[in-house]
Amino acid sequence: MASLPVAAVGLLILLAPPSQASEQPPIDLVRVVKSERTLELRAGGLLVRSYSVALGGSPVGHKRREGDERTPEGRYVLDWRNPASGFYRSIHISYPDARDRAAAAAVGVDPGGMIMVHGQPNGYGWWSWLLQRFDWTNGCIAVTDEDMAEIWTMVRNGTPIEIVP
Repeated sequence: MASLPVAAVGLLILLAPPSQASEQPPIDLVRVVKSERTLELRAGGLLVRSYSVALGGSPVGHKRREGDERTPEGRYVLDWRNPASGFYRSIHISYPDARDRAAAAAVGVDPGGMIMVHGQPNGYGWWSWLLQRFDWTNGCIAVTDEDMAEIWTMVRNGTPIEIVP
């Protein structure tokens, strides 16, 4: 009979939710380093995860206008998500901001928009071993579908994203 209480305590330990101390703090910054082709998830200043990315087809420099195939640079917000996009999930970057719109208006161009962090084109995730070897997006930040699934669950709407050269 002495083994029954021990087994019950063991079962309770296994079924108990994890302690708050062992849970990871929420991601409070997504940082993209274009020159290194990396996307980092950070919490409290610490690197939590890092992923390889593909960028716009003309990645050097800040996005200035629709169709320039550049990935923006600066600080934005991941403000909404699309589980049914043409790519494996996508999270929207708040580009263009007021500065971007004003700069584009000053030279009479459309700043563009719909810049996302996303996975591979739907149905082509198995090609990520090849697609992630070059910059192929129209200015978005692409990761593998597996990486996007992880980013999707770890990053909340409203998280800042910093994109640096």
